[in-house]
Amino acid sequence: MSLKAVRIKDENLIKEVEKYSHDEKQFHLWWLGQSGYLLLWNGNKILIDPYLSDSLTKKYAGTNKPHVRISERVVDPQLLTDISIVTSSHNHTDHLDGETLVPLIKNNPDISFIIPEANRHFVCERVQLPEGFPVGLTDRKTISAGDFFFHGIPAKHNEIERDDEGNSKFMGYVIRFGQWRIYHSGDTLWFDGMEELIKPFHIDVALLPINGNDPARGVAGNLNAEEAAALGKAIGARVVIPCHYDMFAFNTADPKQFEIEAKKIGQNYHILEQGGHFSSLDLNQDG
Repeated sequence: MSLKAVRIKDENLIKEVEKYSHDEKQFHLWWLGQSGYLLLWNGNKILIDPYLSDSLTKKYAGTNKPHVRISERVVDPQLLTDISIVTSSHNHTDHLDGETLVPLIKNNPDISFIIPEANRHFVCERVQLPEGFPVGLTDRKTISAGDFFFHGIPAKHNEIERDDEGNSKFMGYVIRFGQWRIYHSGDTLWFDGMEELIKPFHIDVALLPINGNDPARGVAGNLNAEEAAALGKAIGARVVIPCHYDMFAFNTADPKQFEIEAKKIGQNYHILEQGGHFSSLDLNQDG
């Protein structure tokens, strides 16, 4: 099976990112596939939940849950340098991938690694790090890294789980920088009170999964297209960008359905190709 071509990849992606690296006014965002993004603002590069390998395809080959890749990889993690921050929202491999993070952290020795505090031991074993290296966060708390502020939002995947100290194991992050606010939900279902936690941040861009929750897949679920559009509306997001599709054949969704649902309720949206670019200039120009 031939893989879907991405919009831009590898060295060409790096060149495009560098083209905007001196932009002091706007932020820029590239979709790296699944729930992974590269955020650029004022020369700072932030990686959000990158999955840039075939580790899951190899892990589940020959099992009853094959992770057959649909699309090309956007970028070799070895090419990603001058990265200020990388995040992981939870321990599932498409959000905490050793084959992505080990070379990335090696090539970026000054990087900050933001994780759910509850997952510290697991993260450090998988990514081969000393226990004190990651910066831990839990929900309703805020930490700073350079000019960026990360506020923890709990995620329900498929439950809201906590460790013995009450720290969330599955999380989303509101990322604040300059005048901008981006919400990356991680993997989550909608839970009671969710919108009240997020709405006060006045979100510019919400990055939300749309692959849904089908128990037959044998994996934890997410918002579906209708729910993602509705959550964006409920939190007052200026734009919703859908994600978590077109990576694995067994666990995907059609972004056209999300477009239909967003139009029904008047929620602005922007659908990216993998490797696609979005900037703050696009906030007032979307569907």
